[in-house]
Amino acid sequence: MVSIVYSMTGFAAATQDLSYGTLALELKTVNHRYLEISFRMPDALRMLEPLLRERISARLQRGKVDCRIEWRQPETVSAAVAPLDISALERLRESSAIIQEVFPDATPLSVGDILRWPGVFNTQSTPEQSIDADCAVLAETVVGQLNDARAREGAKLKEFLLERVDALQQLANTVAPQIPALVAAFQERLASRMRDALGSDDEDRVRQEVVLFAAKTDVEEELSRLKVHLDEVRRILNGGGAVGKRLDFLMQELNREANTLGSKSVASNVSRASMDMKGLIEQMREQIQNLE
Repeated sequence: MVSIVYSMTGFAAATQDLSYGTLALELKTVNHRYLEISFRMPDALRMLEPLLRERISARLQRGKVDCRIEWRQPETVSAAVAPLDISALERLRESSAIIQEVFPDATPLSVGDILRWPGVFNTQSTPEQSIDADCAVLAETVVGQLNDARAREGAKLKEFLLERVDALQQLANTVAPQIPALVAAFQERLASRMRDALGSDDEDRVRQEVVLFAAKTDVEEELSRLKVHLDEVRRILNGGGAVGKRLDFLMQELNREANTLGSKSVASNVSRASMDMKGLIEQMREQIQNLE
C-alpha cells in the first residue's frame, strides 16, 4: 500500500445539473497551521454550511480552505413569472420615501426601476427537500478531486525532500571519515604552539589543553544524531498521513546539529559542509510548510 503525503495547496471545482437548477462548488486550499474553513455562498444556501463543513473536515486535517458554492436556476425560469417579494417591495418603498423627503427634486422610481431592483422577485428560493442530498453528493466529488490534487502535489514535495535528505546524508558521510585526521593534525599544531608559548616542555599542561580541545571539537555525537534525524525524516515521509508538524520539528533538530558541527569545525571543508547542510535544511523547511 502506497503511503500518501498531502500538500495543503490544491484546487477543485465541479457543477451538478439538477431538475431545479445547477449547483456549482469550488474548493481552494493553501497552507495554514490548523484547519480553517471559510464560506462564500448566497443567503439562500446558507443552510448548507454545516453539511459542507462536515464533509471537508472529514477528509482534510490542516490548511486554509476557501469554499464557494452557487446555485443557478434553469434558464427557462423567468423573473417575469416569479412571485414578488412583498417584504422587499415594502423596504424599497420606505427607502424611496426617505430619499424623496431628503431630496425632493430626486426622480421617483418608475415601475420598470422597481421591477429591475435586485431582490424584488423570489427567484432564490431553493427546493430544501432535496438540495441537502444533492449538495452532499457534489461535495464528496469535489473534496475527492481536491484530495487527489493535494496528493499529486504532496508526491512532488516528498520526492523533493527525500532528495535533500540523501544530499545531507552524503555530506555527513563525506565529512565523518575526515574528522579524526583533521582533529589530530590541529591538536598537533596546538601542542606545538603551546610548547613555544610556555617556553618549556610542560607536557602535563600541554596534554591537559589538548584533551580539553579534543572534547570541544568532538563532532561524532552530532553526526550520529544527524543520521538518526535523517532516518526519522525518511520514516515519517514513507509513513504518509499528516506529517507537516513532525517534520517541522525535525528541521529544528537538524539545523541545531548542523550549527554545532560548524561551531566545532577545525577545517574549512567541515565549515563548508556545515553551511551546505544548513542551506539544504532551509530548503526543506520552506517546503514542509506546505505539507499537511
